[in-house]
Amino acid sequence: MSAVLVESHGALISARTGGVPSAVVMTMGALHEGHAVLVREARAAVGADGCVIVTDFVNPMQFGDGEDFERYPRSLESDVRIAGAAGADLVYAPTVAEIYGEGSSSASITVDPGPLGEILEGAARPGHFRGMLTVVAKLLHLTAPDLALFGEKDYQQFILIKEMVSQLNFPTKAVPVPTVREHDRLAMSSRNRYLSAAERSLAAAVPRALEETIRVAKDEGAEAGVRAGRGLLSASPGLEVDYLVITDPALGEARPGAGRALVAVRVGATRLLDNMECTVASK
Repeated sequence: MSAVLVESHGALISARTGGVPSAVVMTMGALHEGHAVLVREARAAVGADGCVIVTDFVNPMQFGDGEDFERYPRSLESDVRIAGAAGADLVYAPTVAEIYGEGSSSASITVDPGPLGEILEGAARPGHFRGMLTVVAKLLHLTAPDLALFGEKDYQQFILIKEMVSQLNFPTKAVPVPTVREHDRLAMSSRNRYLSAAERSLAAAVPRALEETIRVAKDEGAEAGVRAGRGLLSASPGLEVDYLVITDPALGEARPGAGRALVAVRVGATRLLDNMECTVASK
């Protein structure tokens, strides 16, 4: 299957099939197998006659000063090929001017993420979630899907999008898709391609640390789990831990029962995120 590339909202409206179930997979390009899984899930959800749209837009609003906007990988031709092979009908790749207006790279009216946008990634990257939610809201309006599928690798992002869709009454269902992992369990990410061979080897400690966190938390509670995970990461020189925490599934304070372990680590100049479900003992 091949996907049709469209670069304006008018072309998107003309090209999409009306009156059928539709799903969108939002990306910043640099597509990999993790994105392909999202597209395949979208195709399965809407059926053979439905419409699957992949958005391909590197959003300047969600990059802070000194972050990697300029060097963020861009590969539109490859993206269209990967999206089509996975089952997408359309790849919508708007310009910055189309999203924010001529001569602008941001919006003056934005979506406030609220308190959940100020912890974890929000604390590490001020303004990131405001930029992310603003562009997601715009793309939901422009693509008007029944379903929007997001990978759980960016778990805090998904929780915020789910809340926005609910609280602002978007006629779209936000659907989570489990994290896709590489052979050594590292979460698939477009930023993995930044890693040198040595850094790639170091990065494999990240999922191992999460698994150790989960193992210990199940028997000894959240605090012990976090200590165990941090201990494993500290034994890997070259890793800088931004945070390793256990929360409840909605990112609140950890409590006995279902939880989420989340980690952010810097490997050289590359920042990697990961998370896994966990069970927290009552200790």
